[in-house]
Amino acid sequence: MTETKKSNVRWTIVGLMLALLLASLDQTIVSTAMPTIVGELGGLEQFVWVFSAYLIANVVSMPIFGKLSDMYGRKLFFLLGLIVFMIGSALCGTASTMLELIIYRAVQGIGGGALMPITFTIVFDLFPPEKRGKMQGLFGAVFGISSVLGPLAGAYFTDNIDWTWIFYINLPLGVVSLILISVFYRPSLPTNPNQKIDWAGTIVFAAAVLCLMFGLELGGKEGYAWGSLPIIGLFAGFVLLSALFLFIETKVSDPVVPLGLFKHRLFSASMGASFFFGAVMISAASYIPLFIQGVFEGSATSAGQVLTPMMLGVVVSSVLGGRFIGKLSYRNILIVSSSLLIVATVLLSTISLGTERWLITVYMILMGLGIGVSFPVISISSLHGVSMHQRGVVTSMVSFFRTIGTALGVTVLGALQAHAMKKSLAELLPNGAAQEPPNPQVLLQPQFRAALPKPVLDQMIAGLADSIAFVFQCSIVMAVLAFLIVLMMGNAKLEVGARGAGAGKPQKDGSREEPDASPTPGHL
Repeated sequence: MTETKKSNVRWTIVGLMLALLLASLDQTIVSTAMPTIVGELGGLEQFVWVFSAYLIANVVSMPIFGKLSDMYGRKLFFLLGLIVFMIGSALCGTASTMLELIIYRAVQGIGGGALMPITFTIVFDLFPPEKRGKMQGLFGAVFGISSVLGPLAGAYFTDNIDWTWIFYINLPLGVVSLILISVFYRPSLPTNPNQKIDWAGTIVFAAAVLCLMFGLELGGKEGYAWGSLPIIGLFAGFVLLSALFLFIETKVSDPVVPLGLFKHRLFSASMGASFFFGAVMISAASYIPLFIQGVFEGSATSAGQVLTPMMLGVVVSSVLGGRFIGKLSYRNILIVSSSLLIVATVLLSTISLGTERWLITVYMILMGLGIGVSFPVISISSLHGVSMHQRGVVTSMVSFFRTIGTALGVTVLGALQAHAMKKSLAELLPNGAAQEPPNPQVLLQPQFRAALPKPVLDQMIAGLADSIAFVFQCSIVMAVLAFLIVLMMGNAKLEVGARGAGAGKPQKDGSREEPDASPTPGHL
């Protein structure tokens, strides 16, 4: 009996959508509530770790849960991830100090690291090839919608109820998802409990990623200059541990990340594209709101709302992109997508004090249209020809590379923006006043603006505008790299109705086996 006959697909999809909404919502819902949270709990110097703790735990746990879901079943680790996520949410609502909130957010992040990749893997398992693109597009749209709803929901709960409800709201919705998946999802995919867990690889991988993420999060902050010994040590630790991880993975029988997958052009190109699409997306999500609020003197609400056009573009193109899968090759679809990305970044690199607000809206829509297609297409292209016993780890790697891309993008672009602002202010302000340029965030504070003479304030705003334009000039390089990587994907496409989709399974040694002949519907 096939999985679609055993499971109630409609209610399973509802449960999966709820879980994905919660996991992705919690990446952004905290942002608008943070001023209130800091006011009640204190710990202003620690507040950035409320975001970082979730992100770091999320990134570390993704590939691990993906591998475990391949070994012991999707349902088990999806439900486990959901329960951990809800426990973390409940604890966050009870936090009485900033340190407690940071720790509980890490618990949330561990649960979210299971939910996001396993959700997309279950969708792939449930549907035959002719429906996978549409469903992946629909779930990509949910991801985009959550990016819009997050800040708005955070502001609503904080202003009208209580900030704790940005976490407590996860509990009733999570329970609904838990019940739906428990009752209606009955996977028939065989598991591999006889496989051995790669403990050494898992521990070393987690340590390597922790070194990288802590280096990126702490670097450039007060007391942790990029050239300081702790930051150099973290990056050196990442390099050494990564080398050790690669060595371990070549020796174990069941690696946590099958390195043979990277021998295949389509898989490697999909990971690279996911990385650069994530990096370009975060440039717009981070610096356009800063431009609106700091240069146009807009409110925090208007700065947040400027992301709405981009996210609507993400939703529309995600759905449309999913419909073209099976009709065109992955490469041809993503060529259009990455071309739009290049156009959008080029246009954004021209913004200045004189740029009209409506023009920025148009640019953001183009950015969203370029990014959205990548969600369903890369999710499916990465799985082309992959054995059903490796789908979990492959899907988790897509999310992993996208998240690493956003983290690295924020860090690199932040350093470039600071350098560009220092240079602009050195030219605009007399007597070397820009030796230590202020954090651009201070320009968002009315009291700081009021304390400055108007000529100096105008010059600082001009410097901020120039530095943000420079960020997008640098983003053009990342968009072009995404385009070049897409060109390497070859002519592979999803062959609807063909067993194996024209490609056999990649094995541990990088060779290909004959296409999967299991009774699972719609296998590649």
